[in-house]
Amino acid sequence: MDHVIGAKFKLGRKIGSGSFGELYLGVNVQTGEEVAIKLESVKTKHPQLHYESKLYMLLQGGTGVPHLKWFGVEGDYNIMVIDLLGPSLEDLFNYCNRKFSLKTVLMLADQLINRVEYMHSRGFLHRDIKPDNFLMGLGRKANQVYIIDYGLAKKYRDLQTHKHIPYRENKNLTGTARYASVNTHLGVEQSRRDDLESLGYVLMYFLRGSLPWQGLKAGTKKQKYDKISEKKMLTPIEVLCKSYPSEFTSYFHYCRSLRFEDKPDYSYLKRLFRDLFIREGYQFDYVFDWTILKYPQIGSSSRSRPSGKPSPNAGPSAERIERPLGLSFYLQFWLYED
Repeated sequence: MDHVIGAKFKLGRKIGSGSFGELYLGVNVQTGEEVAIKLESVKTKHPQLHYESKLYMLLQGGTGVPHLKWFGVEGDYNIMVIDLLGPSLEDLFNYCNRKFSLKTVLMLADQLINRVEYMHSRGFLHRDIKPDNFLMGLGRKANQVYIIDYGLAKKYRDLQTHKHIPYRENKNLTGTARYASVNTHLGVEQSRRDDLESLGYVLMYFLRGSLPWQGLKAGTKKQKYDKISEKKMLTPIEVLCKSYPSEFTSYFHYCRSLRFEDKPDYSYLKRLFRDLFIREGYQFDYVFDWTILKYPQIGSSSRSRPSGKPSPNAGPSAERIERPLGLSFYLQFWLYED
């Protein structure tokens, strides 16, 4: 039996699942456009889809924010229909043998800081910054990073009065322990500085291949969180960023110097990485590590020039490849289909 949602979205096959419920491929029966459909049981203990749909509405129009196409309740499910996107940065990291080049990390950093800055400008913290929550677009948007999963997002200030939420302690850890800020581990209420510190851990994870507090053995979840927290606090920034450009150390020192209510200087952080990018002689050509693996002819021509700049005959850049790069991927197949 065909399931049609909101009178125009046909439910297709399942393409993923998580704590929120299940994710399906769908199609707009009027236009033929493929979409992503998120389903959550109305009986779930901690429903978040309705809240998340409100966040999508508040953030609409921002670069790298998926378009909310429909939200409603049908039968036993809360249902949200959004843009179908490509693979997550975690998927791509695995595809690239769990290491990204400095060039790829710097091209990503610029967009990632922009996405976090935009959420903050709308009065919200993300509170679960991790590679799985950043997805690449499809087709013409294949080089654009999207920020997803707003289930843990929190309003940190009133948009009219700009009044900031109060400082509090003894908070439970919200988010993913691997990327949580030191203050979050210490039970301090999160603010803008914490999203940015988490982003720093994501960048180092991409560069290093792993973080020093990964793979720690513990009996319970609480013990594991405590071990991660301890290891994180005992690892100096200089050790974490050892043998990588000093800009990464500067990034962390800046984030950790911010007070609870401080507005971060996002431009300073972007400038740190942009200046490094230029100094390294890289070309902002959207040739990421996965582009080179999927389209070796682009990579070889890019690498044959000292600056990493593609030769004039290198063929189309990834930005101009207009056909969808395997819509069926979402979580798995994007890079194996043409």
